[in-house]
Amino acid sequence: MQFEEDAPGGGSPIEIVSTEEIEDAIAAGGELPAALPVLPLRDMVTYPGTLTPLAVGQERSIKLIDDVLSGDRGLVMVASKDPELDEPGPDDIEQVGVAGVVARMLKVPDGSIRILVQGTKRVRLGRYVATQPYLIATVEEMPDELEPGPELEALTRNVQRTFSEIIEEIPYLPEELQLAVTNVDDPSALAHLIAGALRIPTAEKQEILEEVDVGVRLRRLSEILARELEVIKLGTQIQSQVQEGIDKGQREYYLREQLRAIQAELGEGDEQQAEINELRERVEAAGLPEQARKAADRELGRLERLPPAAAEYGVIRTYLDWLLDLPWNARTEDDLDMKHAREVLDADHYDLEQIKDRILEYLAVRKLRPESSGPILCFVGPPGVGKTSLGRSIARALGRSFERISVGGVRDEAEIRGHRRTYVGAMPGTIVRALRDAGSRNPVFMIDEIDKMGADFRGDPASAMLEVLDPAQNDAFRDHYLDLDFDLSEVIFIATANVLDPIPPPLRDRMEVIQLSGYTVDEKLHIARRYLVPRQVRENGLKATQASFTDAALRAIIEEYTREAGVRSLERQIGTVCRKLARRIAEGGSAGRTSVSAKLARELLGRRLYFSEARRRTRRPGVATGLAWTPVGGEVLFIEATAMPGSGKLTITGQLGDVMRESAQAALSLLRGEAAEFLPGYEGDPAAWFAEHDIHLHVPAGAVPKDGPSAGVAMVTALASLVSGRPVHNDVAMTGEITLTGQVLPVGGLKEKSLAAQRAGIKRVIVPDRNEGEISEIPTEELGDLEFVYVNEVDDALAAALEEVKRRRR
Repeated sequence: MQFEEDAPGGGSPIEIVSTEEIEDAIAAGGELPAALPVLPLRDMVTYPGTLTPLAVGQERSIKLIDDVLSGDRGLVMVASKDPELDEPGPDDIEQVGVAGVVARMLKVPDGSIRILVQGTKRVRLGRYVATQPYLIATVEEMPDELEPGPELEALTRNVQRTFSEIIEEIPYLPEELQLAVTNVDDPSALAHLIAGALRIPTAEKQEILEEVDVGVRLRRLSEILARELEVIKLGTQIQSQVQEGIDKGQREYYLREQLRAIQAELGEGDEQQAEINELRERVEAAGLPEQARKAADRELGRLERLPPAAAEYGVIRTYLDWLLDLPWNARTEDDLDMKHAREVLDADHYDLEQIKDRILEYLAVRKLRPESSGPILCFVGPPGVGKTSLGRSIARALGRSFERISVGGVRDEAEIRGHRRTYVGAMPGTIVRALRDAGSRNPVFMIDEIDKMGADFRGDPASAMLEVLDPAQNDAFRDHYLDLDFDLSEVIFIATANVLDPIPPPLRDRMEVIQLSGYTVDEKLHIARRYLVPRQVRENGLKATQASFTDAALRAIIEEYTREAGVRSLERQIGTVCRKLARRIAEGGSAGRTSVSAKLARELLGRRLYFSEARRRTRRPGVATGLAWTPVGGEVLFIEATAMPGSGKLTITGQLGDVMRESAQAALSLLRGEAAEFLPGYEGDPAAWFAEHDIHLHVPAGAVPKDGPSAGVAMVTALASLVSGRPVHNDVAMTGEITLTGQVLPVGGLKEKSLAAQRAGIKRVIVPDRNEGEISEIPTEELGDLEFVYVNEVDDALAAALEEVKRRRR
């Protein structure tokens, strides 16, 4: 007979013995005595009617077995609550166990003994009679409670069927057990047999033992069996998938070994080793800094130890490629010839003297101090004024590589700093990618549309830009993907923006801001003649001898078909004319020289798109021409006022913001309070007029939101014109904030507003007296014949804006 050691978490092995041995053991049991020795079991539960082999090694347990065998062989087997205790006491064991009879005993050479115990009855322990040399306790039998019926029969069959499925799935249960379970008719014995055979937690086995109601016991056992069957099936599925993966890996390994053997037979080298050797040569030739060299050697060592089929192999190889492609030591020599730089800048761009001077200043500093860091500039201006193309010209003037990085709409901080390599598909950020593309460590970087970066749950890219654009930090810029420092101090950073407001102040503080205003008509004429016309003639397949534009034609296109601060729309319109000329030639028309006149330009472009409305709109009293600043340049703004019989209410329309509405209210309050001063020669009582009329103030283009305080002068002028009946001069525009005391406060954007007035055909502009310094900085040639009237009080503005008295309202 063979015995097994009991182990934590193990089951209760069922031994097959002869029928005579079982009958002798049961007969030896007899009636239960009043008290029985208690044998604690470690991680085990026995059941009535089952044979259980036990290994006994504790000294007191061996003493118990010796005494039992010399007597009636009876004892009680009870599970220990804590399997770690060597000698559990009365409080450390369960209260329900199984009375049994020792059927066999075998001593082994190590001093322990093996016994075979036949369980007979379930008992509950009572009072402990003795605790030394082993536990002895009184016992009380716990008979089964059995109610035969269809439910009990159904539970019995379900348990038998589920257990049969489990036997088919797991190898540690013998097939003979399935036959034994099928032949058991007693539901209680069936539950004990199955529970004893299963490898389930000791607590659940104890729960089955303590349940005296056979129906409840079978129902609980059915739940446990269903759970175990589901776990076993899931484990089988997982094992099958793992085996498939192992088989595939073994097959690939076998094929690769065959391929290696074939390559060796043909005299060809190992492909992986050749790749490693190539990378090692690139590392040696790259001249990496110490930190980068350590990282390259470390990753190369890891790559050598990995099979090419490993997922990590491709990740490391990509990292090494990025590391070796960066220009750690490559740089271009600056062309410090200032005369050449000036020629390049003049050839590419008209005017823009401030920016050209700044670049020449940088070249001068580089000549005197070669180790100086690159400037960080920010060009701010409306679209189409040449901000982006300036960056390319600067790079050409210096002889440096040029890379453009568009950050408009970027909302992820990782777009700037890169993703860490723990992410699938991780890549470096745009800065490192641009350095790789530039091929040198001192390129010119154009960071386009920096005012249009956003922020969301993925981070704030503007905050990541702080490190990039800070001369005190960017000498050790760290990309998350590379996780190495890279020196950006030699890079010239040029950012572009339409407006400064969206740029966070800390980022704005790190850049040298250079304002680019819109172009005047004369400047656009020069730009079109020198740059736009030759480019469009060339791009549309024409020759310089086939098409030319007169100044009158260009001026007609500028004034009648475009209205912008820059020249993009102007170039499109010139391109339209060139395409139509190309079509005429392609269809067999004259191939000779065509000089585009103003008349031909209007014929080719169709109806006029823009008109000067200042004269027409200000013919009636109550209309004033204001000037506004927008992100795309200056605009002319008309303020219209009308009155109707009422009680003195003010209505404001035109989709105006809160600040502009407050300006309108302030203008009305000022006029009502100072009517005698502001309306000299007015016949009648101004107070009575305001009390008897409702006023409606409207700013046309109602679909466009408008806000700001600079329309205050225009609003009070429109109201004064309405009340006095004096029209506003049709060649006058105005801008300025007003106060309730009649003062005119300074405003911004004077150059853009002046250019807008010039485009609209305005001759005189009324501006605050404190803006005179800003006006004086605008080149005289840009202002043309525009006249400025400087005012400090509202009455001065009204005197300059209103015509002489023609009719009065009563």
